[in-house]
Amino acid sequence: MQSNPVPTAAPTAEPSRARKGRRAAELKAVRGRLQSGSGIEPEFEHELMAIFARNELKAAVTMPVLAVIFSLASTFWASKHQALLWLTLVIVSKALLLWQCGRYLADAEAHKNIERWRRVFVSAEILTGVCWAGFVLVGMDIAMFANWFDAPPQPSISPTALFTASVFVFAALIVVISVRMTFAATIPSVLYAGTLPMTLAVVVRLVVVGDPFLNALAAMAVGVHLYFIWLVQGLYSTALERLKFRAQKDILIAALEEEKAISDEARRRAEAANNSKSRFLATMSHELRTPLNAIMGFSEVMKAEVMGPLGTPVYKEYSGNIHDSGRHLLNLINEILDLSRIEAGRYQLTEERLRLTDVVDDCHRLLKLRAEAKGLTLTLDLADDLPPVWADQRALRQICLNLMSNALKFTPKGGTITVTITNAPGGGQMLSVRDTGPGIPADEIPKVMQPFGQGSLAHQTAEGGTGLGLSIVTSLVELHDGKFELRSELRRGTEAIVILPQRRVLAAAPPLQPLGAERHRLNPELRARIQRPPMAAPNAKTVASHPQPASQSAKAPLQPAHAAHPASPPSPPSPERKPAPRRARLREVLRA
Repeated sequence: MQSNPVPTAAPTAEPSRARKGRRAAELKAVRGRLQSGSGIEPEFEHELMAIFARNELKAAVTMPVLAVIFSLASTFWASKHQALLWLTLVIVSKALLLWQCGRYLADAEAHKNIERWRRVFVSAEILTGVCWAGFVLVGMDIAMFANWFDAPPQPSISPTALFTASVFVFAALIVVISVRMTFAATIPSVLYAGTLPMTLAVVVRLVVVGDPFLNALAAMAVGVHLYFIWLVQGLYSTALERLKFRAQKDILIAALEEEKAISDEARRRAEAANNSKSRFLATMSHELRTPLNAIMGFSEVMKAEVMGPLGTPVYKEYSGNIHDSGRHLLNLINEILDLSRIEAGRYQLTEERLRLTDVVDDCHRLLKLRAEAKGLTLTLDLADDLPPVWADQRALRQICLNLMSNALKFTPKGGTITVTITNAPGGGQMLSVRDTGPGIPADEIPKVMQPFGQGSLAHQTAEGGTGLGLSIVTSLVELHDGKFELRSELRRGTEAIVILPQRRVLAAAPPLQPLGAERHRLNPELRARIQRPPMAAPNAKTVASHPQPASQSAKAPLQPAHAAHPASPPSPPSPERKPAPRRARLREVLRA
């Protein structure tokens, strides 16, 4: 038979495909950086140009207003026609730059033509810079520049106005460079193209005048321009790093969303698979239990020969084997269903007040005959006067039966199984099942705690089993917030310990005042006040000492005591303390 190579080749083909994809992506990024001419990714270059274009459009009025201010100031040393001509050139060049910025933002394919748009912006900015540099010529005599190499310049304006105009031009240079640095820092080449012509024109004008102070200002203008270039480099690096961090954040968010979508899909599939498993188990349990009940019932009838003898003794033995196999299969189905309900979180505890010793006694009666049939000694060591616990009786019974059944399976003939119930060190109650079986190796204990897990030595000495008993015990104990521990030593036996927490033990609360040591017994004065007898009511002898005539007693209505004897006024109350009623005395006792 020819084997299919696809399953073995698929794991290696997938990583190689992923490596090819990563290499292609890296090659595309390098090609994009080389084509952009700036050494950075085209996406970042496009974003930086978009920031420049948006800044120019948002501040479209700033530079024209600044040009108007400079034009009005130049009228102090120049003619209005020169100032107006220079202002018109600056506004036209600015309008051309803003038009190009609008085109760039409206172009959906701009990111594919980064180099062409950079040239467009640089050309427009050079034109704007040349127009701004023309401010140096406002109010200057052209002959002054023409004869500068032949003879000292002879300006047409006064020296004071010339000096003032030169200082103003120097200040205007600083203002323009700072404003342009704010708008065009994301594209250094555009900034250089716009500010360099004006800086050169200012330096030339200051040097042409020939004043030492203005020469110093010319040198300062060069230094200021270099300092602004250094600042622009820092701003550009900051903007680029910010874009990189934002891109990384976007990639991370996209990856998280993708992973979340994958996890949601995986959870949906897991829930669907779990529902399918639950439906399958419910259907199979019904479909299997129905024929199993018939098999077990009829085989038991045949084994007991209720309807008459079978005729052959072998048939009776076969009927017993059928009954035992059906009971084993039914137990397996029940264990699988219990485990599936516990794992799905659908196992509901029906908690009630019970005694753990009663549960162990019931399990002992169920398994006693089985232990005697195998020649095992099953002993109980139950502590006296254990308080009841708050737990699920069915779950505790299943825990005890699973542990004792495992001990019966793995203990050889002549062994001993001891079931102990006592108080736990932390205040709870402890159930211990210890046997003298073959034991479990230390490295196999985690394995036998898993579903369908069995030890290697147990396969040789034990009866058949499914390996679900200990996993069900662990889950049921965890539902009771308890602790399950398995201790074993090879060829010395195994001990399974179940500990219920203290909060499930229904211990009697101690009295607030121990019997014989109440507070009123310890205080003699309070004790005397409680035990003082109440005032006695007037008896018959007191009434008989003041008889009334028969006619008066028959006709006269009942009157108060002071009305019957008007001559003798009622006696004032005794100065002695009047005894308080019983309720008042009880209130005093409680207040004390």
